[in-house]
Amino acid sequence: MGKGKSDLALPLTELEGYGRRLRSIKSRLNHTKKLFESYKDDIGDGSVNDALDDFESNWEDGREDITQQLDALASMSDAVVREFKKLDDELAKQVNDAMKTEDKRGGKGKGGGDT
Repeated sequence: MGKGKSDLALPLTELEGYGRRLRSIKSRLNHTKKLFESYKDDIGDGSVNDALDDFESNWEDGREDITQQLDALASMSDAVVREFKKLDDELAKQVNDAMKTEDKRGGKGKGGGDT
């Protein structure tokens, strides 16, 4: 334990961004069909388009599980950030309250007229 360093540190900014990135990945995963359809005319070969349709159909089966896991991870990330900030605010309040109490106690002893 070094001077002025806390024992616990979380990169909250990165953790907040983590949840947003997970939700972005989920959104992009759910748009593969539209992406494939947007290239349908450019590809031209029906067998390629059929293969992409097959892929999309099979991909849809596993995508639901993946998106649920992404949602869960994003929610956990949000919860960690929220609870850590709440704890940090509570601890800061306790420190501030203790400092005010200490100031009041110290102030009474100094003003006794002994000087």
